[in-house]
Amino acid sequence: MKRTKIKSLLGHAATGEKVTVMGWIRTFRNNQFLSINDGSTLQNVQAVVALEQFDETTLKRLTTGACVSITGELIPSPARGQAVEIKVSELEILGDCDAEKYPLQPKKHSLEFLRDIAHLRSRTNTFGAVMRVRHAMAFAVHQFFNERGFYYIHTPIITGSDAEGAGAMFRVSTLDPSNPPKDESGNINYKEDFFGKETNLTVSGQLEVETYALALSETYTFGPTFRAENSNTTRHLAEFWMIEPEMAFYDIQDNMNLAQEFLQYLVKYALENCKDDLEFLDKRAQDEENTKPKEQRSELGLIDRLKFVTENDFQRLTYTEAIDIFKKTAIPTKKKKFSIPR
Repeated sequence: MKRTKIKSLLGHAATGEKVTVMGWIRTFRNNQFLSINDGSTLQNVQAVVALEQFDETTLKRLTTGACVSITGELIPSPARGQAVEIKVSELEILGDCDAEKYPLQPKKHSLEFLRDIAHLRSRTNTFGAVMRVRHAMAFAVHQFFNERGFYYIHTPIITGSDAEGAGAMFRVSTLDPSNPPKDESGNINYKEDFFGKETNLTVSGQLEVETYALALSETYTFGPTFRAENSNTTRHLAEFWMIEPEMAFYDIQDNMNLAQEFLQYLVKYALENCKDDLEFLDKRAQDEENTKPKEQRSELGLIDRLKFVTENDFQRLTYTEAIDIFKKTAIPTKKKKFSIPR
């Protein structure tokens, strides 16, 4: 039978139809209740296995992390929190998993622990939720600009441009680093390199997009950019994806209107299309907030903060007004000192 995604199944009424689900086992309780997830949703589907229907050897292979294909009848579920479950009639193990070596268990794992098992962390609720939201946001970015007549421009990733000196750049070269060719001055001779000149990974597609804006009016690029600053902070990334709209005939008010409309559109799209994942991330964020001293906790939860963005206009300030607010509210500490621009 054709595979049905779990997200689609859980939106059904219990019709008694025969369905096939493929995914990875999260838990197997009492040699009877399988909890399966296929990544299409945060939620798992429960499958009920009749003990007498399958031999003991097969049941022992139903471990956390194993990949299975099950076929059965979709029936109403007596369990709380789920409307339907699958009464299994056929079961195939697509991939075994050694329960003693599999590092993911039915509990919360720290992000530091998951760094050491990057090949498996996408199976956790946290990473699954984040990736589904990221997918939705990438789709919404293109949808937003397409609906407004913007043109998507693919800009170079390898370039000789430094984009107005936007940051330190990663060098790209085919020369032998242990014995590069030298010119008469003893400097590396990039004329013998692949492009015949010094090249780097892009820090911005801005300059290329600007040239297209002066022909197509409204343009944007959305792609990977790279910064080689040696800064090991939580707010610095060596690689990230950047959205850069460039428009002809726009004044500063047009730019501010577009920025507000863009952000509110994306947040609203997330609230409408990523409800389960955002609720899970909201709960996780709240648990982390509760570990902080009371005076450092955020007044609003994740979803409330997102709704605040969509339900309010953005305050617009002059540079001078912003500096005045900064002077009144910034409180220096021993670890954090502020320099007021003049």
